[in-house]
Amino acid sequence: MTATRRRVVAAIAGLPLALAAAPAALANTTGDNRRMRTLYIAGDSTAAQKYADAAPETGWGMALPFFLHRDIAVDNHAVNGRSSKSFIDEGRLAPILDAIRPGDFLLIQFGHNDEKTADPTRYTEPWTTYQEHLRQYVDGARARGARPVLATSVERRKFDSAGNAVPTHGEYPAAMRALAEEEGVALLDIQALSIALWQKLGVEETKKYFNWTDTEQDNTHFNPPGAIAVARLVAEQLVAQSVLATRDVRRLDDEIPESWITWPEA
Repeated sequence: MTATRRRVVAAIAGLPLALAAAPAALANTTGDNRRMRTLYIAGDSTAAQKYADAAPETGWGMALPFFLHRDIAVDNHAVNGRSSKSFIDEGRLAPILDAIRPGDFLLIQFGHNDEKTADPTRYTEPWTTYQEHLRQYVDGARARGARPVLATSVERRKFDSAGNAVPTHGEYPAAMRALAEEEGVALLDIQALSIALWQKLGVEETKKYFNWTDTEQDNTHFNPPGAIAVARLVAEQLVAQSVLATRDVRRLDDEIPESWITWPEA
């Protein structure tokens, strides 16, 4: 399968069935000669594609295509349990850099698993090894004419006894913010935006956004409403930080049906 064909397939897979009837639907019909660009995601379980055995758990990367124009394909490489270090060490960055082209984007979100101090295969220190690993993503994308984009880790659901949303990522968001400023990289501050959203929603309402089921109370991973809400924040910030133009996004103010989220067989 050619690289172009893979991008078309990935774009179709990220759309609800009603919008993915045929590859022709992805053809540019605007007359402005824009080519299909690809937004690659390198990240952890909060962004990753989930499969039927994990439903209703949903990564926000599964919902992002609903908010992007169909000449921007999403190629989601995020994987459960990975840190900025282990993603590279397992050889997962290399295929992205092999495929990425000038004009494409590399969206980088790590931090949840970089915090695992007891696991040397994943742990990074915020102000040294974390930043050093993030630079490898940034430099790799830039060397290939693509645009790197850093995204601070989406917040977990945690509240104190007074009902205040509590940050859980320590120094990692600050370290990423500093790196973005130092390197001149666009930053999507999803940590700050998500904790503000959880505060607005409150203790009980946020349960409807996380993977709370009859058998599990998961305050890290999302269900469809949560994934859609975070993907909306990402899309809005891609425009706010001038990574994408207004014409590149859609449905930012629309209700997205939960039924658009599907979990393929592994």
